[in-house]
Amino acid sequence: MAQGSDFLSPTRRGFLATTGGVLAGAVAGTTPLTAAASPQGSGETQKAAPRRKIPIGIFDPAFPDLTTDQLVEKYSSLGAEAIEVGTGGYPNNKHCPVQELLDDPAKLKAWRKKFDDKNIQIATLSCHGNPVHPDKSIADRDAETFRRTVLLAEKLDVKVIVGFSGCPGANPTDKNPNWITYRWPPEYAAAQDWQWKERLVPYWKEAVKFARSHGIRRLALEMHPNFCVFNPLTLLKLRDAVGEEIGANNDLSHLFWQGCNPVEVIHMLGKQGAIYHAHMKDTVLYPDKVARYGVLNFVFEKEDLKTASDAFRAVGYGHGASTWKDIMRAYMDVGYDGIFSVENEDPILSGEVGVERALYVLKNVREELLTEPQLA
Repeated sequence: MAQGSDFLSPTRRGFLATTGGVLAGAVAGTTPLTAAASPQGSGETQKAAPRRKIPIGIFDPAFPDLTTDQLVEKYSSLGAEAIEVGTGGYPNNKHCPVQELLDDPAKLKAWRKKFDDKNIQIATLSCHGNPVHPDKSIADRDAETFRRTVLLAEKLDVKVIVGFSGCPGANPTDKNPNWITYRWPPEYAAAQDWQWKERLVPYWKEAVKFARSHGIRRLALEMHPNFCVFNPLTLLKLRDAVGEEIGANNDLSHLFWQGCNPVEVIHMLGKQGAIYHAHMKDTVLYPDKVARYGVLNFVFEKEDLKTASDAFRAVGYGHGASTWKDIMRAYMDVGYDGIFSVENEDPILSGEVGVERALYVLKNVREELLTEPQLA
């Protein structure tokens, strides 16, 4: 596939016509979102304020085998405008030796210069982990990774840190996390209440206090299964309990299969100023398997797709370009001021291929939105 500016080579007029049907083919019967995203009201037509050109970046675990220097060159060749970089936890820190950068100002300056020289914004630091894990050694490790990430963000003047809420056990003696989503029988309600009161809220109150003391006011939690914050309601519950430093990494791939309307979610969270980051990743739902097995039948390996109800895909391979246009329009309409960060976990289009396909869709859709007529 062509690189750099060649992503924009198709005409704006033809893009949706040529890609919408092809890219939507993975999902039968996807409901259009245009109506939900359309401006409301009537009366005299007015011009709206110009839309912001939201930078499009890449989350670096997509390229685990590249050195940092190779990664910078790869991003530049792909036309990436920003990077979300892992600092530990599940994403690891392959391209960001956090402690070295904290200990040596010269190394920190040189590391940052690699990206600056290619006009790649270091937009977000990500340390997904489980800082409330019932195994204290794991919880302490992930909490320390978070603290070091905060210190590095302060030095880099990066405003957003991404992670998971975490998930504790169901009681003080549990040895494994216990993800509770259903409050019956009653012992499950009691266990879930204990998790929030005794583990989750106290941890995040202290974490927010530490982040705030170092000038970091945006902690973007990914709404992810197997963690206490897994949907918009649980995100807002923690935000209400802890403070407005808690916001969303609005990764729609985890919300599609839950039946959320992405435009509705963006408008709801965006109007509260609660979207701090956006992973751009799609999910394909196979209707025949959903009908037989339900949605809690996710697979991650290509060889398991024959029995899958759902799987992650590159942007445009679960929902078509017209749906992603509605999604990106919604982000612009609510004044989202972060980046669009491509995360690739596609079992078919692995690595660079999936990243290229996602960038192609996102850049073309963004260009469509920036050039279309706007109504107030």
